Amino acid sequence: MAEPMAGPADPREPAELGGPGEPRRPGETGGSREPADSGVIEAAGAIVWRHGPDGPEVLLIHRPRRDDWSLAKGKRDPGEQLPQTAVREVVEETGIRPVLGGRLRSVSYLAGGRPKHVHYWAAAEPVPRGYTNASFVPNHEVDGIEWLTLPDAYQRLSYPDDVIVLRDFAKWPHRTVPFVVLRHASAGRKHDWDGDDLLRPLDAQGEADALALVPLLACFEPVRVVSSPALRCTATVAPYAAHLGAPVEVEPAFGMPDGAGDFPLGRTDMGDLFSAMASLLADGAPALVCAHRENIPDLLRAASQYLGAKPPPDPSLPKAGFWVLQAGESTLAGLERYAVSPPG
Repeated sequence: MAEPMAGPADPREPAELGGPGEPRRPGETGGSREPADSGVIEAAGAIVWRHGPDGPEVLLIHRPRRDDWSLAKGKRDPGEQLPQTAVREVVEETGIRPVLGGRLRSVSYLAGGRPKHVHYWAAAEPVPRGYTNASFVPNHEVDGIEWLTLPDAYQRLSYPDDVIVLRDFAKWPHRTVPFVVLRHASAGRKHDWDGDDLLRPLDAQGEADALALVPLLACFEPVRVVSSPALRCTATVAPYAAHLGAPVEVEPAFGMPDGAGDFPLGRTDMGDLFSAMASLLADGAPALVCAHRENIPDLLRAASQYLGAKPPPDPSLPKAGFWVLQAGESTLAGLERYAVSPPG
């Protein structure tokens, strides 16, 4: 089961919104007091957008039960990560399978007497490789969708919370490129392996986590898959690469030091790592890099340096955990961290 990892998320993520006196949805009230007998409802959605003749256009949905216009969103299902919730809800409500971009601000309010926290992403409309968008079919939950310019969307939206999220979307680069830095999955203990450490395989838990990563990574749809030469790294990304239909590119610069200063398969110094990272970012294609606990801080430092930002203060990841850096116009437009927990 996948669960969000605690730690730094998007550096732009604000405090939760919502307070007494704010206009709300029918049947919902402002405020942050949580009833003692109920937990927080977690939900997620996205601002789906496309290029239009007069600038970006965003997709709004009409709900007949409330006769309102809103952003696509919905409640998180058990076992889902929030990005998966956002993608699923957009597909269910609009027929469009989005690719998540930069994280937007979240909003909070009371729904039916329970606190509800809704997380949002920007999401470009183009269809990712391997997917086909279904046609929108009106139904009892959503009977209409419409593409609108930002000024028209501000006027059409029924709730101030949605306007706040849309304003956040309008302030930042709309088109961002995801760059995912992943720590390899579990490969047993090094001292229990007698062979070449480059050939140490994933253990049973690692194999399960490599498969569990596929639907979560697919939310961001990196199209280049790059790995350390170590088998435990290439095996971690192999299921996602197979899902994508892309090769696993082996990059010696992302390999592990072998002893005191000796680097396998051509890696010679830290300059190689920084150069390889800069090359990937300059390429401009969404990319996934799988590496090791020991060099992930250097990978994040190299990416942050290229994007003119500070690296996260705590770069650590569990096995099969990953960072998503969203690059927008050569700046760091978003930063999130995820982990895949053992099945349970």
